[in-house]
Amino acid sequence: MKKIFLGVVLALSLQAQDHSVLQYTGVDSVHESGKKYHISRDIPQECFELKVNNKTVWEGNYALKSVPEVCKGTLVQTVGKLSPMHMAEGIESYGELEVLDFIKRMHKDKNLILVDSRGPDWYEYDTIPGATNYWFSMVKNPLKYPDEFEFMLEELGVSKKKDGSYDFTNAKTMLLFCNGPWCGQSPAAIRGYLKIGYPVEKMRWYRGGMHVWKSLSMTSTRSQH
Repeated sequence: MKKIFLGVVLALSLQAQDHSVLQYTGVDSVHESGKKYHISRDIPQECFELKVNNKTVWEGNYALKSVPEVCKGTLVQTVGKLSPMHMAEGIESYGELEVLDFIKRMHKDKNLILVDSRGPDWYEYDTIPGATNYWFSMVKNPLKYPDEFEFMLEELGVSKKKDGSYDFTNAKTMLLFCNGPWCGQSPAAIRGYLKIGYPVEKMRWYRGGMHVWKSLSMTSTRSQH
């Protein structure tokens, strides 16, 4: 009985620490009018069964027929898992204005780099102009992609010591992003970089990613601006 109790306590503790579960379990709230609400992501079951790729995410729509084609919503309303506002202590989360300022400074400072953490297909389809593509899988599974991983670190200014550890003295400051607040690719990349010792002070995160970027009519490589 004691073991069962401890197991329940541990499960609840882990759930409390992982706030991302709240998007599915929901939270109860009472508005100022006194009306009670249960707040959660309203996702139809059939949406979980859809194949997610660059076309289904950015070309699908859930808007009324009367809404102009260019204004329609997309599948991003239902896919993925929401991320917290801050990925890790010491890593600053950026908004669009901070991203713009970073890009402006990046073109004068070679120690700054904007990193699209998504796969090559996503990157080629559409990205933020000026971004470099370092696929999160290379960082998450460096043993599976050893050549690509070492090339990426070299490009980032990271050198290898004789003992096999990494020297981050000249490492670039990265601003990472992926598809949006629901996308797990840049968070996975950040966890991978942290695992190899990449300094937190040399990482930034644009949580909004392509979803928020495009929804605010910001220029992308696919846009007609």
